[in-house]
Amino acid sequence: METRELTVVAGSFVGFQLLFSVASPLLSSAIAPGYGRLPHTKLTEWNSRLVSTVHALIVGLFCLYILWFDDAVNANPVWGDPSLVKLNVAITCGYLLYDLVLLACNWSTMGDSFFVCHHLAALYAYGYVLTRGVLPYFANFRLISELSTPFVNQRWFFEVLKYPRSHRMVVLNGVAMAVVFFLVRIAVMPSYWASVFATFGTPDFDRLGLGAQVAWITSCIALDILNTIWMYKIARGCYKVLTGRGGRKVKEGAEASSSSDGKYVNNHTD
Repeated sequence: METRELTVVAGSFVGFQLLFSVASPLLSSAIAPGYGRLPHTKLTEWNSRLVSTVHALIVGLFCLYILWFDDAVNANPVWGDPSLVKLNVAITCGYLLYDLVLLACNWSTMGDSFFVCHHLAALYAYGYVLTRGVLPYFANFRLISELSTPFVNQRWFFEVLKYPRSHRMVVLNGVAMAVVFFLVRIAVMPSYWASVFATFGTPDFDRLGLGAQVAWITSCIALDILNTIWMYKIARGCYKVLTGRGGRKVKEGAEASSSSDGKYVNNHTD
């Protein structure tokens, strides 16, 4: 890994940590009056999700720019000039490391094995991009999925502020979340895998070596399985909202029961 990418990874890690511990509390207190009344565990997750949204917007929009304007990467998806992609991937790796540390420090309230698997699979694959500069198009294409994250987080913000599920903003965000999640994580699968299969047997693919090939394919399979599971959960929740099922009374009862047991309802399984 070059010094520039290593610096970006470290800088992103520190920057996201500062956003979590300093900027998010100040900003959230100013724009969301209910923020200060939340219990400590939910304050922690609120700040975590705000950081997640900021990261998703930065990386997702940068990803679209590269897809539209980086001719070198689009011309050779396996060995094209990875300069901009490595910068984007380095930002994401810094975020993933920050989030793994946060999950480890708050495992009893925020721990989620799916997220740990997701982060480790992504870091494993992106490590090849940063160290060898390979597969820039495919690495960048994967980051399109981040564009669904702000909607997922906004759903949680509405829920923790106790907006009724029938509220217009909640319904609109829920529908947008389901649609965008499907478009950027599920609908792109055929196109993505068609591009992957098109490289099989080519000199560029053989030049990767077995290690990079296995890291690339296995991590993509793992991530797509997780995305499919999450899509099912989101679609089921969206259906309940649109049909008026699963009202807030049931949810509040579950939270009250959980609170009485001294446990926190994990909202990370979005």
